[in-house]
Amino acid sequence: MLRDFRKAQRVLGREGARGVYKGILRRIENVRRNRLYREWVAKYDDPLADSEMTGVANAINDFRLKPRISVVMPVYNIEEKWLRKAIESVLHQSYPYWEFCIADDNSPSSHIRRILDEYASRDNRIRIEYRTQNGHISAASNSALECATGEFTALLDHDDELAPNALYFVVKEINAHPTVDMIYSDEDLIDIRGQRIWPKLKPDWSPELFYSLNLITHLSVYRTSILRQIGGFREGFEGSQDYDLALRVYERTDPERIRHIPRILYHWRAIPGSVALDSGEKGYAHDRARQSLDDYFSRNEVNASSVPGFGVLHRAVYSLPEPLPLVSLIISTEGKRSIERLVAKTSYANVEIILTDQGHPFFSELDRAARSASGSVLCFLDASTVIKTSEWLAELVSNALRGSIGVVGPKISYPDRKIKSAGLVLGIDGGVGRAHHRWRSDSVGNFFRLQVAQNVSALPIDCFAIRKDVFIENKGFDAKAFPREYGDVDLCLRLLDRGYRNVWTPWAEVTQKTEHKFKKGAELDLLKMRWAKYFENDPYYNPNLTADAEDLSLAFPPRISKI
Repeated sequence: MLRDFRKAQRVLGREGARGVYKGILRRIENVRRNRLYREWVAKYDDPLADSEMTGVANAINDFRLKPRISVVMPVYNIEEKWLRKAIESVLHQSYPYWEFCIADDNSPSSHIRRILDEYASRDNRIRIEYRTQNGHISAASNSALECATGEFTALLDHDDELAPNALYFVVKEINAHPTVDMIYSDEDLIDIRGQRIWPKLKPDWSPELFYSLNLITHLSVYRTSILRQIGGFREGFEGSQDYDLALRVYERTDPERIRHIPRILYHWRAIPGSVALDSGEKGYAHDRARQSLDDYFSRNEVNASSVPGFGVLHRAVYSLPEPLPLVSLIISTEGKRSIERLVAKTSYANVEIILTDQGHPFFSELDRAARSASGSVLCFLDASTVIKTSEWLAELVSNALRGSIGVVGPKISYPDRKIKSAGLVLGIDGGVGRAHHRWRSDSVGNFFRLQVAQNVSALPIDCFAIRKDVFIENKGFDAKAFPREYGDVDLCLRLLDRGYRNVWTPWAEVTQKTEHKFKKGAELDLLKMRWAKYFENDPYYNPNLTADAEDLSLAFPPRISKI
């Protein structure tokens, strides 16, 4: 109760009474979703039956690669019951080829050494390092890492738990992708009563989401040789040492060598004083996370800075060049008055207006308008657009100018403040869906994704920006194949297929009253045939989320096998 009061005080000071009210609404929503999650766990994530465990054992026996996994765990003064649960979760792994590297950071509590010695005497795969001086979590983690001899290293905190088949699924992924350097999984929280809550169902690798929050976190597994190359954990970044580590590993590898396992393999302990229970408990950690991001941007000559975003999360702000590039706003208009209002509320100063006929955005007409535009950046707009943030265009353009970026879109709401579009998802109800459709625009969303920048497979023509050279080089809209529908989705998927990243950002926000439902028919059939791989697996949508609706609720059942 006291913890909740202190948390409310922090929110009140940071966001005011409205922030407290929104927090209460989020709390009610979380209670509902956690109840559904427990039902989901009972149905689909319960312990495997004996026959299924036999299948796991047979699969391990058939693995071509059976690398040793070094589980690294720093320990300091944790309660006995939590320490035992963490250790037991490693001992009970179905994959047997592991070693457990534990470093005690000179804990004053006598039970720590007693417990560690007990387990080390029971299993010779457990290796203990007793530090003679307290150096905090980065130093202790490095001491544990020094003991590691495995080809891959998995990170575990001293009060958390691995799922029984966590290392099995990691090695299964290694066998499927032998050049992998970094692996991460989905995770959830486990409370003081042992109940599982707040699942974090993640997308495949999304750099823009990674710059907003630590997408990797748990379970994280790295190629040990890269950890050695970068010198392990950096001291001085305690509280965000794992985020800093992931950023520096990312610099040493390629996106193709980063793999996501869409399974909940890690249970983060939510106990009083932990960041898992209340992210505000260690406010310094978020400042250090932003310092890690700024260091990363500086090392890689990215003209950006990390600033506070939603709550304790982060926002990457990209600089605009001087002079500002000309932006061509391509608009189907309802009249001069709406255009004047649109421009008046936009802080970006260098724009030209290209008007197209009102009505359905036929892609041949839009393509002609784009090719005739003088601007180096194109921005397509629905006629009903009302600007909510004056910096909306600056945010879209600053992202679109980055060399690896394809299409950039904003948060689009209806006038009633419900979400119209927060990016598109492939495979919803057999077609194209709108992520978070009809959620409140100020909601957190699934995995915070209504409040942070991220990558998506596609964005709607209702509002998006793209560099003109990227548009032309990638042949613009295929209006012959998609004259009325899906020309926007097809363009986005062509860009995705050629290595561009499409970005959705909540830091640009507009309101539109028009409704655009994706129709089924010949154009959808063609889109699905052309891009079957993305309809089978949208990389930015988790298979544990429903394919039957646009609300990002849990899938009953999930679209993955148990083993």
